[in-house]
Amino acid sequence: MHEPRLNRALRDMLRRQRVASLGTLSAKGEPFVSMVPFAIDPKAACLVIHVSLLAPHTRNLLTNPAVSLMVMQPETADEPVHALPRVSMDGTAARLQPESPGWQDARQAYLARFPEAEAMTQLGDFSFVAIYPKAARQVAGFGAARPLEADELASLLRPL
Repeated sequence: MHEPRLNRALRDMLRRQRVASLGTLSAKGEPFVSMVPFAIDPKAACLVIHVSLLAPHTRNLLTNPAVSLMVMQPETADEPVHALPRVSMDGTAARLQPESPGWQDARQAYLARFPEAEAMTQLGDFSFVAIYPKAARQVAGFGAARPLEADELASLLRPL
């Protein structure tokens, strides 16, 4: 099956990169950015993070579920940083209820990517949070940028 170049590049980057910058808003409306490991739940077509209730970003997204997430390729020597492939996604965060079908799918996806985190999934102050992308902006290099809508993002988070 033929997949357009930008779709393939974005799909590959989301599968290769394992951390993202997560932007949330505090109860006072102040921005906060943090680093979060993420996985892809292909069933729900969402990104999954596993976060502590003690973390500021978790408290923020529970108060205001509007979030932004940026995933990018790492910088490499002799390459212009302005052309680094990246995607910025706006979405809605939802804390998943423990043992629910969505929680089970999120846990499975997360542990497939981060098997070393299994013990953390047993801690009571950690929760799985699904991030449902609503829109995105992909930059694949100089002159290669585009917006994406929710349905396009969902298709890229599911297997071909």
